[in-house]
Amino acid sequence: QVELVESGGGSVQAGGSLRLSCVASGRTTERYTMGWFRQAPGKDREFVAAQTWNGGITRHAASVEGRFTISRDIAKNTVFLQMNSLIPEDTAVYYCAATLLYSVLTSAFNSGSWGQGTQVTVSS
Repeated sequence: QVELVESGGGSVQAGGSLRLSCVASGRTTERYTMGWFRQAPGKDREFVAAQTWNGGITRHAASVEGRFTISRDIAKNTVFLQMNSLIPEDTAVYYCAATLLYSVLTSAFNSGSWGQGTQVTVSS
């Protein structure tokens, strides 16, 4: 298992930007597919973005395409989520996840590792 710690959440007005970070530690992390998910109050957790360890496959949810970008710094065992043009509907707890599977499908993370989450609040 790998341990994940998210940071960078906060409160921002609509149209603003935030960058989330997730640092992985523990077992070798270079070959993990990393992903971001979010869960708004009263709603199910939903996929946001994911990227394989070598950047070979990247996927963003349609709801964030063109506004959010996932990236990673392998040397620092860190994955980022740059969030631009934020809207109130983006308000949620954002979770970082890791899986050894070379897949960006949501199901690939079912048996993976998860962070504790970081709150993002977007006001109108």
